[in-house]
Amino acid sequence: DFNDLWFAVRGGGGGTWGVVTSVLLQLHDYLPFSPYAFNLSPSEECSAIAPQFAEFKAHYYISAPSLLNVTKEHSFACGSSDEQTFIWCYGEEDVKQAWTRFLDLNNSTDPAKAASCVGSIPGTSGYAELLILSDSNDRITGKVPDSPAPSPLGNPFAYVLVPQSWLDESEENVKTVLENAVSLSGGTPTPYYAFGGAAASGSDQANSLSQAHRDAGFMLSLILTADDEANFWGNLFPKMFDISDKTNFPPVFGSNHAGFLTTGPLKEDWTKPCPREWTFEERREKCISFQEAIYGTERLARLEGIKKAVDPQFIFNCMNCIGNNLPEASKSEDEKDDESSPAETGPPLGNSSDEPSGASFVSSFVAAISTTAVYLLIH
Repeated sequence: DFNDLWFAVRGGGGGTWGVVTSVLLQLHDYLPFSPYAFNLSPSEECSAIAPQFAEFKAHYYISAPSLLNVTKEHSFACGSSDEQTFIWCYGEEDVKQAWTRFLDLNNSTDPAKAASCVGSIPGTSGYAELLILSDSNDRITGKVPDSPAPSPLGNPFAYVLVPQSWLDESEENVKTVLENAVSLSGGTPTPYYAFGGAAASGSDQANSLSQAHRDAGFMLSLILTADDEANFWGNLFPKMFDISDKTNFPPVFGSNHAGFLTTGPLKEDWTKPCPREWTFEERREKCISFQEAIYGTERLARLEGIKKAVDPQFIFNCMNCIGNNLPEASKSEDEKDDESSPAETGPPLGNSSDEPSGASFVSSFVAAISTTAVYLLIH
């Protein structure tokens, strides 16, 4: 059924549904691109107020843009990835003016100097041009750099899609979740602001993006160590998400920001983390799967049904993709291994060597890739 396949490929992850042979893009109307940077030319004075800039971004995007004389429309027109430095805006927006207002409200000791810590970046007509400007490629002129570059991330980690409704309950909730953020790089952890606006209600119902993506205020790294996992599932998760229906685990993680060794909590107790010392078999049997923690029980069931219909032989099978953890996928892999095993035959004619012929198998590992993206939010 084409409608099911169309639903699956739009949000259901790559590598498992088939091969894309062509793409048709529908472009948005052009809006001016206005990038801003904090502490772009590093100074001790600006570095010292980095926490205030993180608080400013939380106000600008989430809790109180009106206090900064910023409209919701302008707030939704800006975003930033999970790093301290940049704010990207589409349209005529003046982040510097809002930053100055924030400093005034917080009685900054030297507002003029602090105001200079945020500046616009001229000479860029779009995000791609900005990346080229910041990281030019001498070998391939005009190539947009791979930013960040692919890198192996072995530890379990996860970015949580923090619900906007929970953030709206109180300013204390915003502070609590920011205080519990963890950094993968060792720097200051900040939320990934690319949510909100019409994304919450603008679905055409023909895509499989989890509802958590639409309901999120931002995405934030909350799991890295075993202690982080215990804190999240035991303390934060029950407050953020509705877990009253024990047959329907909610979507929690951002699909492009979770390590391949990550799982959800114990199936029998969603407030307890899956022990990291368990074997893969034990984790598969007793813990909420990686896929279920991303899509939720109901959506995952539909996607797995589509997978079995469009690829019953599990020809397309990749780590943590839809269907990868099903028994059918393991059976398919075993059959492939059997087929690829060399036959025990004698040496080919004309070969006097006593050494048996054979084939070597080179195993591969899966590298988790985080991608910085900026979204244009439509109202």
